[in-house]
Amino acid sequence: MQTIPLWNWFLFGGVLLGFLSVDLYVHRGERHDSKRTAILWSGIWVSVGLAFALVVWSELGGRPAADYLGAYLIEESLSMDNLFVFLVIFQMLKVPRDNQRTVLSWGIFGALVLRGLFIFGGAAAIERFHWVVYGFGGLLLVAAWRTFSEDPMEEKENRVVRWLSNHLPVTHRVHGDRFVAVENGRRVATPLLIAVLGLELTDVLFAIDSVPAAFSISHDPFIVYTSNAFAILGLRSLYIVLAKTLPQMTYLHYGLSLVLAFAAAKLILSDLYEIPVWLSILFVVVVLGISIGASLRRSARDGASGGQTAAGGAK
Repeated sequence: MQTIPLWNWFLFGGVLLGFLSVDLYVHRGERHDSKRTAILWSGIWVSVGLAFALVVWSELGGRPAADYLGAYLIEESLSMDNLFVFLVIFQMLKVPRDNQRTVLSWGIFGALVLRGLFIFGGAAAIERFHWVVYGFGGLLLVAAWRTFSEDPMEEKENRVVRWLSNHLPVTHRVHGDRFVAVENGRRVATPLLIAVLGLELTDVLFAIDSVPAAFSISHDPFIVYTSNAFAILGLRSLYIVLAKTLPQMTYLHYGLSLVLAFAAAKLILSDLYEIPVWLSILFVVVVLGISIGASLRRSARDGASGGQTAAGGAK
């Protein structure tokens, strides 16, 4: 594992803050609700994330660049689970679309910090205790089974949000962009605060899955964190694009479960056989392509049959 100079970390941090500022600016006001703008910026952020592999290649070499690309594709695919959670939480708390921008911004900032803590802690643990990789592999196998057996779109509520709502004084009224309001002489949490806390706490659970998945590609904290950061960066734009499409992704969770299982196998077998990075990249692309393509075909088929039924009933 290469030692990354401290100035590289500071430079990346500055660039990341700059990108986050741009994302906040382009989605200000009513622009955040424009699907065309969201599609454009989703493409831009994915392109930026992929292009960073060239920066890694020029600074660290070909192998770290391939590791970054593999980790980024895994993290970008697993971020779909985050989007499912966003949708469930917003629907459960009835957060208006005009206020979702605030919740998403705070959720992304918090995820960047929390993922950093998990990644540096995990890297230190692996460096000191090699057997930790087997523990990570076990966690990924459990996550793979859970993802395979539980369709996230069938969940009508989020357990973390339900627990917060039962243990905090909460108002069901949305007070603009305020997180705390005063009702009947006492301070109460608004749905926006519960939504932000729900996203942050749920992301802790997701980090237990996604961070070990990235470690299956590389144990370098710089590679793992930058791949996570760029995957998280475009989540707000991607959510706007996919908010209405996500319920149609019937088979996506099966694809994600296979990605998690593959990452688990890569970690557990690492001492016996090192699965090439190019094979990891190919596996992720093919599995997600098949699961998304099959989902869209089923959605189109169901839509066509529904249209025929409606036409038949109208006769």
